[in-house]
Amino acid sequence: MTGALRFQVHPALDDPVLVLAFGGWNDASEAASGAVSFVNRTLKSVELAEIDPEEFYDFTVARPIVRLEGGEHRRVEWPSTEFRFGQVEGVDGIEIVTGLGTEPHMRWRHFSECVCALAEGIGAQRVLLLGAYLADVVYSRPVEVTGFASDVSTLEQLGVERSGYEGPTGIVGVLSDRLQRDGREVLSLWACLPHYLTASPNPRGSLALLEKIAQYLRIEFDTADLQREAEEFEETVNELVAGDPELSEYVRELKRRDFAQ
Repeated sequence: MTGALRFQVHPALDDPVLVLAFGGWNDASEAASGAVSFVNRTLKSVELAEIDPEEFYDFTVARPIVRLEGGEHRRVEWPSTEFRFGQVEGVDGIEIVTGLGTEPHMRWRHFSECVCALAEGIGAQRVLLLGAYLADVVYSRPVEVTGFASDVSTLEQLGVERSGYEGPTGIVGVLSDRLQRDGREVLSLWACLPHYLTASPNPRGSLALLEKIAQYLRIEFDTADLQREAEEFEETVNELVAGDPELSEYVRELKRRDFAQ
């Protein structure tokens, strides 16, 4: 077992699905990390393991945070990747292990080995990796989800367009390649979000990813609260766009371009 990977507990899991997201470059408008946080809350997940941050982070870039406990004692929280596990209520045998953290700054190959060791240790044969990127899209249109998979037919079943992206990648892309070479079934889903909105988080992106996760796992999430957040977010953006003539014209141009296609 890789030394940087530390298990808090060793539960007996039955074919769990591993769901991963990393804040930073891979996580436009916090859509991917927001989706995994939603899964954690929904499942009432509990701690499983973590990857020690010492080897993988530049702490002048991702600084540790000081918290006050009880208004008196100071506690330092270090950036790390935390894994949690839980079971979908009412669905026998559907166990989900989540991994959530900040994209590491260095030693990505060693970090990938830690994630592979985690997958091996819990017996996870299926891995979902989530991301989000920015593009020229109309903010009010349904969020498009693209991706790639070790089995292309999976994308067809989900109605997800296969990504043709080539270029610089983040830890999600590196892990997708490494886990696939390790013989695991990999599905990577990416939400496409408007680049001209600085508001974050964007719950519409998280909601789009969660819908595909539920479809893939054949489960249901109660997303009523998140849907309300998405509606409120869109109303706020409507007001922002309406109050900015230049931005409003840009959005109209995007709509004209979409219509022409």
